[in-house]
Amino acid sequence: MTDTSTTTTAPKQGDRPNGLSTREQGLQSKQGSTSIADTVVSKIAGIAAKDVSGVYALGGSASRALGAVRERIPGGRVNHSQGVSVEVGEMQAAVDLDMIAEYGVAIADLAGSVRRNVITSIERMTGLQVTEVNISVADVHLPEDDQDDDAGSAPRVQ
Repeated sequence: MTDTSTTTTAPKQGDRPNGLSTREQGLQSKQGSTSIADTVVSKIAGIAAKDVSGVYALGGSASRALGAVRERIPGGRVNHSQGVSVEVGEMQAAVDLDMIAEYGVAIADLAGSVRRNVITSIERMTGLQVTEVNISVADVHLPEDDQDDDAGSAPRVQ
């Protein structure tokens, strides 16, 4: 009697037909290649970072001031890339973020959450491998900072 059972193993990443991983196959194929602009990755990273609870804003004070002016101009838009710089290669991306944390948030935990969300979002949407996400916390936003802004907007004369 002969044994007719066979065992199969799942293909490893290097065992793909053309030697490329699934991610690489999406960006390069026989039909052509796909390139992703730095601005695309930058916007994804900015939105992903702002989605994390405890992030007050992205960017330093100068870039935030410029962004506030830009938003007030008719037709001006929110700059989702503010405080984000990226380097994008053919298969990989590296991200640098400048952010302002809400007061009271554990900054190390916040940075870890931001890093995870940015990596997950970029890799899922672009297929690029994120090699690093460097985070610089430039400031801490205090609740009374909002009260100062509201007081300054009241008319001085009636």
